[in-house]
Amino acid sequence: MGCSKSLPIILLLGKDGQVGRELSQSLMPYGQIVALGRGELDLTDLAAIERVLTQFQPDIVVNAAAYTAVDAAEGERALASRVNAEVPGLLSEWAARAGALLIHYSTDYVFDGRARRPYRENDATSPLNVYGETKLEGEKLIRQSGARHLIFRTCWVYGLHGHNFLKTMLRLMQDKQELRVVADQFGVPTSSRLIADVTTVAVSDYLRARGSGRFDSGVYHLSSRGEASWYGFASHIATSLPACFPHLSTALERVTPVSTEEFPTIATRPAYSVLDVSALEKRFSLKMPDWEQGVELCLKQLATVADANFRLA
Repeated sequence: MGCSKSLPIILLLGKDGQVGRELSQSLMPYGQIVALGRGELDLTDLAAIERVLTQFQPDIVVNAAAYTAVDAAEGERALASRVNAEVPGLLSEWAARAGALLIHYSTDYVFDGRARRPYRENDATSPLNVYGETKLEGEKLIRQSGARHLIFRTCWVYGLHGHNFLKTMLRLMQDKQELRVVADQFGVPTSSRLIADVTTVAVSDYLRARGSGRFDSGVYHLSSRGEASWYGFASHIATSLPACFPHLSTALERVTPVSTEEFPTIATRPAYSVLDVSALEKRFSLKMPDWEQGVELCLKQLATVADANFRLA
């Protein structure tokens, strides 16, 4: 059975991921939320996705699901392509037929990292790995569909939920005297909470504009402001710990910068993938926070749920 149409129906895919968990809460005031995760919907089954769309007839589809295992994607191109390209293509084709809005999340890894200034939305794309290639293909299929859409490219996502760099560093800092962290890759640490908050602003904007029929689709860069290396990110976590976790015992004595060559990975990462958020700020009348603010907020939120024997899995 589908939902009543008294309120907009918002279909959220990827409800159990970092961003999806935040969206499940932040989108609630804006409509009837149908939130699905891996347990409810197999994203490799395109026919099942079609059935869900037909059943619920959503006014807005928010696709927070993705294949994000960057290194594993090098050996699983078909699976990464199915989830990151074919699924967004299917969603956008359905949205075009139904007159719905598709909100989709992409990545800074669509760029090759050779820039010397923050990347703008119209800069040339040239992914260095399969993950970036499949995400870029998803963007192209959405744009070609003719559907109303918003594509948000994000960067270095962390948050309260799931596995991410911040939580990994926090766990390691409890056991390791030294952490060796890459210092020659630059991006923008961006919290899943911020991504969800901006998404709700976009949904509200769309719902206001829907009656007039005036809504501009587009690609926007969604990240915090500023830039950091992975080493800088880790160092800021370390220096913020005493204030955010006054009772947390850590073994950490130093964070040491190292080069990418000292930590080789299967997939090549861009050396510089800082995003310019000016277009997003102008479109939605926002002022994005500096990345350090988001990190400190997340640490304080983690501290509120931590007990005396705090550990991070």
